[in-house]
Amino acid sequence: MRDLNLPESVDAYFFDTPNDTAVALANAVAKHLSERLLIAPRASLVVSGGSTPMPFFEALREKPLDWARIDVLLADERWVSEDDKDSNTRLVRENLLQGPASEARYLSLKQPGDTPAEGLAAVESALEGLHLPLDVLILGMGNDGHTASLFPDAPELDQALDTDSAEVVAPMTPPSQPQKRITLTLRALSRAGFTGMHLKGDDKLKTLQAACSDIGNIREMPVRAFLKPGLQVYWSA
Repeated sequence: MRDLNLPESVDAYFFDTPNDTAVALANAVAKHLSERLLIAPRASLVVSGGSTPMPFFEALREKPLDWARIDVLLADERWVSEDDKDSNTRLVRENLLQGPASEARYLSLKQPGDTPAEGLAAVESALEGLHLPLDVLILGMGNDGHTASLFPDAPELDQALDTDSAEVVAPMTPPSQPQKRITLTLRALSRAGFTGMHLKGDDKLKTLQAACSDIGNIREMPVRAFLKPGLQVYWSA
C-alpha cells in the first residue's frame, strides 16, 4: 500500500507510530514558522480537527516559537458551540493552545449566528487580518475524498472551489454530515508556503491512491486539488 502513485514532486513520509509522525510533522512546521518569522511580522498556521492531529498538537505546542506573532485557525469548523463535544475550536484550545502556544492569536471560524450563512459576515470580519497566502496549512482527508469541509456532496462545493472568487470562507451543508459547516475556500487554502497532509491508517492510503487517479476530477474528490508539487504527506499506521 505504500507504493503510491503520487503526482510528481509530492513527497510522502511513512512512520510506524502516530507519535513518530506527530514529532516529524511538528519539527517541519516549527522550522517553517520560525523561518517565516525571520522575514515577516506575523505567520499563519492553519490546522485541521479530529483525533488524528492530537499528538501533533501536543508536540508542536512545546516548540520555542514566537507564538505571540502566530495566527492560528482551523481549515474548517462544525457550526456548533465551543462547548460542544464536536467543536474543533474546543479541540484546538485544549490541545494546541497550551503552554508556550497559548500566546498565539486564535481566529475562530465559529461566530454568532444560528447557521453558517447567518454568521458568514462575522467570520469574514474575524479573518480580516489574515494574510494570504497562508504560511502553514495542515490538512486531513476523509475516506470520501473530502478535505477541510470541501465535501463532494455539499451543494456549495462549486462556489468553495472557485479560485476566481474573492471569497475566503464558505458555508457548507453536506447532506452526509450531521452538522452544518464553515470552511476556508480553495482560494484561501491554496498556495500555502508549506502544505502538509496528516493521515493515519491503511484506509487513508487507499483513499489517497484512489485520489491519485483521475486527478483532474476535483469535484468527485476535492482532496485532489492539493495533490500538486510541494505537498508533503505524513502517514502512520
